[in-house]
Amino acid sequence: MKKIALLIIVATFAISCGKEAKKSSLEELNAQKTTLTVKIDSLNTLLKLVETEISKLDLDKNIQTITALPVKNDVFKHFLEIQGVAKANKNIEISPEMGGTVTAILVKEGQKVQTGQLLIQLDDASVKNSINELNTQLSLAKTTFERQERLWNQKIGSEMQYLQAKAQKESLENNLSSLRTQARKMRITAPFSGVVDEIFPRLGELTSQQMPAVRLLNLDNVYVEADVTETYLPIVKEGTETLVHFTSINKEINSKISQVGNYINPANRSFKIRINIDNKDQSIKPNLLADIKIVDFKTKGIIIPAMLVQQDQNGNNYVFTVVTENNQHKVVKNIVTITNEYNHEVFVSAGLKENDTLVNAGARFVKDGDQVKISKN
Repeated sequence: MKKIALLIIVATFAISCGKEAKKSSLEELNAQKTTLTVKIDSLNTLLKLVETEISKLDLDKNIQTITALPVKNDVFKHFLEIQGVAKANKNIEISPEMGGTVTAILVKEGQKVQTGQLLIQLDDASVKNSINELNTQLSLAKTTFERQERLWNQKIGSEMQYLQAKAQKESLENNLSSLRTQARKMRITAPFSGVVDEIFPRLGELTSQQMPAVRLLNLDNVYVEADVTETYLPIVKEGTETLVHFTSINKEINSKISQVGNYINPANRSFKIRINIDNKDQSIKPNLLADIKIVDFKTKGIIIPAMLVQQDQNGNNYVFTVVTENNQHKVVKNIVTITNEYNHEVFVSAGLKENDTLVNAGARFVKDGDQVKISKN
């Protein structure tokens, strides 16, 4: 545009000179000079206006384009991340109270059973025979005692005969009670309602008190147990909010710490925590690994992306914000105080306000005071 303006001036001057060169009187030449001077001044003014517009256009070309991001005012949480294991209180292996041969298996693996239901019957034939024999002896002993008692009440017979008959009867009753208890120990029953997970012996096999016979589970209520380093004793309390994620089954549960151990393990300097979990759908199994997030910092305030925070030569953290004045966007450097950071976000406790707008894309290429353009993409 500068070249165009100069060409206009030169051309106008040449044309004017060409037309007026034919006139030779001094008076006419002075008049031509005055006319040309006025034209030159007018063109100079026009040239300055053109140059000003050119300067503006050149300045716009050098303005950095950025994107803007409003600050977020929300609840910020920082988590302590550890691993735990799912467990169930009602997860037991039932062993027989007395050894014996398995004569009947009355349930199947995977079957639901009720409290007291018979699971496995051991051979109790000898015990039953002894019970039958004692019943016969007890019947005679009772008859003898009743007769001696009637005679004694009539002051007939000796006291010794009465006492012997009574002792015989009571001894047989005690022996019979012991045999019945022994017979019950030959029966493996369910101590609680649940599911038979595994049956260890086969029909006809010999079992003992040291050998488990049935694994019985009730998974309605399970818990997650984990070890936490003693450093977090002041933070981890009963009722602390947690997020439990079971990666294998892609299940996440919000819960709270239900119990905090009172013993520090000297081997790894940690204490145990317990998180109770409702498991009505039976999806969580014992020994399932869990990723536990424990909230150790929580507050409401300004949250921004961590990647926007920069550091100056004095070690100060800062971010760039953008302000708009007279339809122009200007970059402002803000020194900020970072209190905590988690998952690529930081909590800013000082240096920003709720209505501030951050320089997002392009933040690494601008400086304080720069004029910028905001892209809407």
